[in-house]
Amino acid sequence: MKITSRVFSVLTLILLAACGGNSSGEDTPPPLVVAAPSATTLVFPEDNTECNEGVISETDETKSAVTFQWNASENTDTYEVNLRNINTNTTTKTNSSSEDATITIDRGTPYEWFVISKANGTNETASSAKAKFYNQGPGIENYAPFPAEAVNPARGSTIPSATTVNLQWTTSDIDDDIVGYAVFFGTETDPTTEIGSTEESNLDAAIASGETYYWRVVTTDSQNNTSTSEIFEFGVE
Repeated sequence: MKITSRVFSVLTLILLAACGGNSSGEDTPPPLVVAAPSATTLVFPEDNTECNEGVISETDETKSAVTFQWNASENTDTYEVNLRNINTNTTTKTNSSSEDATITIDRGTPYEWFVISKANGTNETASSAKAKFYNQGPGIENYAPFPAEAVNPARGSTIPSATTVNLQWTTSDIDDDIVGYAVFFGTETDPTTEIGSTEESNLDAAIASGETYYWRVVTTDSQNNTSTSEIFEFGVE
């Protein structure tokens, strides 16, 4: 009986080992690959326009509800609307499972927005282009220009050693009545020295090797409305 019992035990172990061999993973299906989402395109509010379709709040006339709209993008489950108040530089994020989202925002205020496409099962995302607009305000007949954005040198870049640099920027105005720019430039993190004014969107500035420079642009329109850009930074080798 003891021999029989031992033989049975050995056979059992052999069978268990054989079964274990079949679960080595060869029959495990490969992990599901989730396609990355595609970028959407913005529909409303359009870039460089005045948004005048918001619903004014009944409790606060300084605010209105605006329905943001965009096109459906491939392989996308949800969208994240990123909305930046240009005056305060504060950003809010709103999630949506459809191609629109209604958000209450300040009236008479410039905004920038874009949408990030997301998909379940992957960390990959895709971002739309950005658009700027003014949310219509009471009694406003002429809007200030949008703040300028740096083109050259790129923000945070390091440029080769030189004695001068051509500062370049871009901006827009829904009234299309920009008349000039004032440029503040220097090695201080908050530049207060105006190095010149121009009707063009570029200006030469003197630089030296090994320095870090900061600059900003004040844009003025025909009604003497102004906008001040963020502070841009670059280094020189």
